[in-house]
Amino acid sequence: MTKPQVIKKEQEISEISKYMSESSITVLTDYRGLDVAEVTELRAKLREAGVKYKVAKNTLIKIAAHNLGITDLDKYLEGPTAIAFSADPVALAKILVEFAKTHNDLEVKSGLLDKKLMGAEELKELAKLPPREVLLGKVIGAMQSPLYGFAGSLAGLLRKFVYALDQIKEQKAQA
Repeated sequence: MTKPQVIKKEQEISEISKYMSESSITVLTDYRGLDVAEVTELRAKLREAGVKYKVAKNTLIKIAAHNLGITDLDKYLEGPTAIAFSADPVALAKILVEFAKTHNDLEVKSGLLDKKLMGAEELKELAKLPPREVLLGKVIGAMQSPLYGFAGSLAGLLRKFVYALDQIKEQKAQA
């Protein structure tokens, strides 16, 4: 190999390592059988969700993963491989699972969720979760609910106190 080729491969390994370390989810796919228009459609959907999608050589992915201490992906690095990186696991899972339903040639091989190995079936289960924003809304709603109840209870106590004071005032006025 010439020096520029070596440098290019080192840069690609560095880029893959960087994306893997910064992403909460990394998914390996086999895109064999998809035509250019289908791959372009998939890339556009992934790009809209802020997902990085890259076709890379298995040896480079393997080296990048090993640099991060990840060896679980080795058995899935066969055949053509494209790798997707995202900070939002649910969004990536939804896009890939939905796309695979209409395009049988896209195969999800495996993935890493917070550096833990995840199979294709687990990715399908992850895709069933509501989006991040909805989950955050539910958490905030659950946190606010007791506060609203507490505020309502305090308001009720204040009303009863004011009502009691009003009754005392009326009794003194009559006497």
